[in-house]
Amino acid sequence: MMKKTGGSGVFKNILYLAIFLILIGAFLSLYDTPFEDVEEISLSTLANEVINNKVKIIEVAGEQALNIELTDGKKQKTQKELNQSLVELLTGFGVKPEKISSLDIKIKNDSGWKYWASSLLPFLIPFIFIAGFIYIMFRQVQGTNNRALMFGQSAARETDPKDKKNKATFKDVAGVREAKEELQEVVEFLKTPKKFQALGARIPKGALLVGPPGTGKTLLARAIAGEADVPFYHISGSEFVEMFVGVGASRVRDLFKKAKKNAPSIVFVDEIDAVGRQRGTGLGGSHDEREQTLNQILVEMDGFDTDTNVIVIAATNRPDVLDPALLRPGRFDRRIVLDMPDIKDREDILKVHVQKKPLAKDVDLHQLAQRTPGFSGADLSNLLNEAAILAARSNKKEISMQDCFESVEKVLLGPERKSSLLSKKEKEITAYHEAGHALLAHILPKADPVRKVSIISRGHAAGYTLKLPTEDKHLHSYSEFLADLAVMLAGQAAEREIFHEVTTGASNDLEQATELARKIVMHFGMSEAMGPRTFGQREEMVFLGREISEQRDYSEKTAQLIDKEIDRLIKDGYAQALKIIREKRKYLDKIALTLMDQETLEQKEFENLFKDIKK
Repeated sequence: MMKKTGGSGVFKNILYLAIFLILIGAFLSLYDTPFEDVEEISLSTLANEVINNKVKIIEVAGEQALNIELTDGKKQKTQKELNQSLVELLTGFGVKPEKISSLDIKIKNDSGWKYWASSLLPFLIPFIFIAGFIYIMFRQVQGTNNRALMFGQSAARETDPKDKKNKATFKDVAGVREAKEELQEVVEFLKTPKKFQALGARIPKGALLVGPPGTGKTLLARAIAGEADVPFYHISGSEFVEMFVGVGASRVRDLFKKAKKNAPSIVFVDEIDAVGRQRGTGLGGSHDEREQTLNQILVEMDGFDTDTNVIVIAATNRPDVLDPALLRPGRFDRRIVLDMPDIKDREDILKVHVQKKPLAKDVDLHQLAQRTPGFSGADLSNLLNEAAILAARSNKKEISMQDCFESVEKVLLGPERKSSLLSKKEKEITAYHEAGHALLAHILPKADPVRKVSIISRGHAAGYTLKLPTEDKHLHSYSEFLADLAVMLAGQAAEREIFHEVTTGASNDLEQATELARKIVMHFGMSEAMGPRTFGQREEMVFLGREISEQRDYSEKTAQLIDKEIDRLIKDGYAQALKIIREKRKYLDKIALTLMDQETLEQKEFENLFKDIKK
């Protein structure tokens, strides 16, 4: 990293120079300033002391100073006239020659260095100050020029393999078993390349880590650095791109130059989609800085120079926008997909993140993993952190299971809005609305079981019904989607059945139901009326990286049939919900009245309301 300096650095250096000169002056002044108090007397007093035999030694220092030591050990000082001897002085004050001859008179001359220092320092100190100031200014200008020349150098950080404190290994990465196996081969190749080269295998040029945000791509790269025990350079894709054309390409060259110098080594580029997006899209021109940088990356990974032992590992959550030349074998030989963790992986991830957290005995990580389908590793880490914060706010010494469940709801729906108090009528409407969702989810065999029902406001919701599957699902059936539609529409159906009118509380439910019905017909091909085909081609903008339009590949008549089929699915789901609510009215009332009394129902409390029937 380049060190940032400015005007403050110049003033700091000048201040240091001034302090240095002041210290020199203070040090030299010690030779002229005695450490003990010396009485200063007049010449007449000195003459009287000589006459009365009180003077033991007189020291003549320089041309004027007289240092006197009395017979009792006391010290004095005085000054004589210039070019006047001590004998003439004492004789002039009436001291007899025999008294003068009995004195111990010493002559002290200034040493050479002190003489020259006292003569030259008054002129030398200002000269040193001015010369130092000029030197600092020239050095500042030279530093600015050097930084300008370093503008094209790579800002990659190197991880020291000997840094045990910040070292991560595969043991610190829970889940992603297949990804770790793939990368373990890369690590083993770096450690023992001869075993592979003996069979004609070549070292992989690159590995692309692909997965949703929070699945552990960056953490896995850190673990590779810890396992391989080789120089590891990490940089973000955005750090290559600058407003000046050619800077990014220069930084790429400098990065690979460092990596090749210390080969075998690993280069990790995080968020490579910032610089590796597809070329030739017509935006930015052929001389776009981003494309120049990408071209240089392509050449460095697999150009004319092929005898390199540098492995490039990159991470992205948008592989669909990357340039095809970047993804071909010989550049990124392996594409390693990191999926959302399943229930076993979530439990393993939770075990990693609870190592430094005191847990109560009632905490069951398996049960917590069941309640968090669709959570990434980062979500699980945040969940336990929120649980620790909740426990600390309650002055607890340990994290309880209730804290963990509360943090799940906080992550999913947001914090409780305790200041948002519902009126008695609104509370009753919300209770029946959520009771409708919960009743349908419990009655329909294909619906997910209810984990919790509450009418406490969270986020934008006045109440919520938390229903989660007992196990992770990768495939969904038509009957499951129909059950989900009925559960989504049950809230409004309950409002209409009880209060004979509907409120705005079902707006989000209707949006989700309409979107699900549209996917059933247009994307999943599950509609009997429309047949097993998809409708519409979704187009994505490479630079924006998001869906912006859907091209219609069907006629207007087909569009009318699609709308008709979507309406049928929603109306059938609504009719099914209304039918069950009318048939199980007493259970709907029981759930709603309990919610108005307790505000929250956990899974066991909810299931106890249905003891006399079977699902």
